[in-house]
Amino acid sequence: MPAITVRPGRLRDAAEQIEQSTGLRVQIIGGALVMSPPPRGKHAGTVRRLRIQLDPKLPADLGSYEVSSIGMPGNDEDYVTPDLIVLPVDWDQDDEWLSDPHEVALAVEVISNSEGVRSVATKTDWYAVAGVALLLAMDPHKGTWTLYTHPRDGAYQGVLHGKYGEHVPLPSPLPSELDTSELPLYAPRS
Repeated sequence: MPAITVRPGRLRDAAEQIEQSTGLRVQIIGGALVMSPPPRGKHAGTVRRLRIQLDPKLPADLGSYEVSSIGMPGNDEDYVTPDLIVLPVDWDQDDEWLSDPHEVALAVEVISNSEGVRSVATKTDWYAVAGVALLLAMDPHKGTWTLYTHPRDGAYQGVLHGKYGEHVPLPSPLPSELDTSELPLYAPRS
C-alpha cells in the first residue's frame, strides 16, 4: 500500500484513499484508522440472514441498510460502518454520508474472523459514547450474541447475552425477536 500522509483534520481523506487503493473497509474510531478486509462468506451470510428476517417485519418508516456509516456527534472524522443498520427510510433520500446515531433503531456488528477482543470492546464503547440506542454483536466464533441497550455516560447499561439457537428479543418498533438458529459458525481456528 502506498504511504499516505495525513494532515490534522484530514483523517476522512486518508480513510477514503485507503479504501480506494486497497479495497479494505476503513472506519475512524476514536481518532484511529481501523481497517478490515471485506467480509468473508459466513460473515456476509450472517448479515444477509438477519436482514432477511428484519426487512419484512419492519414498520414502513424503517429500513435496513448495509454500507452506511454512523457519525460521532460533532465530529465527522469519527465514524463506524456497522454490518447492518436500521434507520428511518428517509435515509434513502439523504445527501449526508453519516447517519445520526440518535436515529439508529439498531446497529449490528458481526465479529470478523480477524477481530480481537480489544477491537470489539473499543467499537462497543464507541457506539455507547455516540448514543446508539441498540447494538447487536454477533460472534460466529463462539456462536453467541450480545444485545447492548440504554447507553448512558459512555457505557451501555443493559447487556443481554445469548447463544445461537436462542432468539434475540428486540424492543418495539423492531420485530419482537430475531432467530439465530440458522446462523453460520466460523470454522475452528487452528
